[in-house]
Amino acid sequence: MADVKWIKITTDIFDDEKLLLIESLPEADSIIVIWFKLLCLAGKMNNSGVFLMNDKIAFTDEMLATIFRRKKNTVKMALDTFQNFGMIEIVDNVITIPNWGKHQNLDQLENKREYMREYMQEYRKKQQGIACKTNSKTNSKTNVSLLDKDIDKEIDKEKEVEKKKKKNNLATLDEVLVDFKDKAILDSNEELQNIIITWLSYKNERKDYLTKTGIKTLLNKFITMEKSYGVEAVVECVNNSISNNYQGIIWDRIKKNIKPTQSSTGNAFLDKWANV
Repeated sequence: MADVKWIKITTDIFDDEKLLLIESLPEADSIIVIWFKLLCLAGKMNNSGVFLMNDKIAFTDEMLATIFRRKKNTVKMALDTFQNFGMIEIVDNVITIPNWGKHQNLDQLENKREYMREYMQEYRKKQQGIACKTNSKTNSKTNVSLLDKDIDKEIDKEKEVEKKKKKNNLATLDEVLVDFKDKAILDSNEELQNIIITWLSYKNERKDYLTKTGIKTLLNKFITMEKSYGVEAVVECVNNSISNNYQGIIWDRIKKNIKPTQSSTGNAFLDKWANV
């Protein structure tokens, strides 16, 4: 396939909760650079966000370290971070970008196919099909045309099953709350519960689904901000972020308008998440 000469990047990409979390990690700048290098490499390969060389060899962290001119340990740490945040998926030991469609112009790259609203689900199935069939036929050439037809048939058969399996942020929240250490705090504050549900419902509408780790971090942030500034300030800040169609909550606006009731949460880890 011809490579993609450009990829789409939205101007509010650094308001995304996942990148905000990454910016608080050690070697954050290197991790973010590796993410953009990964996107550019996916565009050059033009293989539906599946990282395979010559349709046979799966890219390893060592290979990516060489290509990206970065230390192997840094690349491995970046890939682990991306996987934890749902930015990449490993399918049969093959690295894939599950939401690759939002980084490119699907109409131009797939002009023979009409994408419906569930195109992201179909794209994931296509990635799995490419990875599985390539690994099982490493000594033969892949017929891309026939492969696409087979994948389309599999998508049609399993489309309804996948719909039932699909999760959303509220379902993930229920799972997280089973063993969440500060669940009692949430149970005692109905306003805080409601604004958390409102925000996660808003993220559902944007089709921006968080991992369990992301939900836990978000809950800790809500609790920290409520303790410092009060639930009314938290509600106002969240509603303002929603009304402005932001990807993430702009917590800095609370700190600019209201002095905290306490200087610190007492938890050094939580105090780091200033702009999650």
